[in-house]
Amino acid sequence: MSQEFVAEALDPFVVMNAIGLIAFALVGSTKAIREEFDLFGVTVVGLATAFAGGATRDVLVGRVPLALQSTSEIGLGTVGVALAIGLHLVLEAPDDHPITLFADGVGLAAFTTAGAIVAVDVGVSGFGVVAIATINAVGGGAIADVLLDRSPFILFEDFYASCAVLGGAVYLGATLGGVAGSTAAIACAVVTVLARMAAVTRGWTLPTAQTLRRREEIGKN
Repeated sequence: MSQEFVAEALDPFVVMNAIGLIAFALVGSTKAIREEFDLFGVTVVGLATAFAGGATRDVLVGRVPLALQSTSEIGLGTVGVALAIGLHLVLEAPDDHPITLFADGVGLAAFTTAGAIVAVDVGVSGFGVVAIATINAVGGGAIADVLLDRSPFILFEDFYASCAVLGGAVYLGATLGGVAGSTAAIACAVVTVLARMAAVTRGWTLPTAQTLRRREEIGKN
């Protein structure tokens, strides 16, 4: 029994999913705290951020969402909510603090990897692997923004969802190349989190149509 428990605990999906749940529950909760939601609202937004992407992933691959199958999922999400409340008690602006920004990057990487693992396991196409990895990674944040009454930030110029696309592509390429699942998972997570941290520190953004128009006008002048 102990060997089975250790094997399950070291399973790449289990590890990445757990990390993602805690990290994204923390990030979502800090956003709700900034908007001065009550503790119930903070919990709802935090858990929605943690579970929405994975639930969408599970529906797409035809299975009952894990959040409805295991109480441990809720427990991990609750840990993230509690951490966010704790950070608010000791930090002036936890939503902009490096701890939260790093947690967001880690959660993005973990959920990208978890989504890619599930997608490969069920045998979807290459496009499907990247799409499900990305949905798993950014779906929760998009739902959180809707709950916070604002447009999902992944639709703006921030270099965020693109990191998940890149990570999903890395996992797909690694598995097609015969790389072991655990190694492919590590590669996916590392590439995703490094891309996100580079985007945050260097201010990377994707161009908008307005940006392209201004560049064209400048070029003509």
